[in-house]
Amino acid sequence: MAVSSEKIAVYNLADLKNTSDDAIPNYLNSLGLRQSHRLTDVRLALGYAAFAVAAACFLWDYKLGFESTKHYTAAAVAVYTLLNGALTLWIWHVERGVVYVGTTPAGETVTVASSTKKNVPVYNLSVTTTSSTKSGAGAPQTVKIARSFSEWFDAAGHFVAPPFQTMLATGVPAIGKLDKKRVAAAAGAPTSAGASAAAASPAETQGQYSQEMLDALAAASADGASSTGSTTGKKGGKRRKA
Repeated sequence: MAVSSEKIAVYNLADLKNTSDDAIPNYLNSLGLRQSHRLTDVRLALGYAAFAVAAACFLWDYKLGFESTKHYTAAAVAVYTLLNGALTLWIWHVERGVVYVGTTPAGETVTVASSTKKNVPVYNLSVTTTSSTKSGAGAPQTVKIARSFSEWFDAAGHFVAPPFQTMLATGVPAIGKLDKKRVAAAAGAPTSAGASAAAASPAETQGQYSQEMLDALAAASADGASSTGSTTGKKGGKRRKA
């Protein structure tokens, strides 16, 4: 079983999401998809352009002084504001959580967007597949997937690749066509605790995951209370002997 050597904090939702997001390109590219970096390239171009304007503004103010460059500075501030506004709009209204765009060998475009809700350890995926025909692009088909992070992260915080890849292969037909072995293995696998969790609804997996967290916290609190009580008792005994 492929287990990552890197370890994250299992109660940090941002780390869980970012690690899962990073695993998507690695898996899909290994299946032969050709990744498109257009969204990332535009975002970087806008960000670097805004930085270049700010750096130039600082430089000519440092070299020539404010009075002789104040009109240029005012123009630079306006351009910087526009660039940052465009970057914000691009992230929120164009990318909209997209973490991967790629094309399969058959010409299908696969777009994967991910999201999470605050304090809810469930990974939400929206995978849109658009087939390419001679007359143009076909109607897009979107698959929604919601699974608990506990399905592919162990208790120590290591990422376990096989269940994560199985989720994508069995949930998205375009990916399943490229990873038939994993789909076949999942279809013939015996029922287990992990399989039951995979079949559970998002609400059920959320409740299960949260209960585990509560149990762990309760156990830690109980140990701390027990240790404190024991120490207090020893101190009290010493005082009575005195």
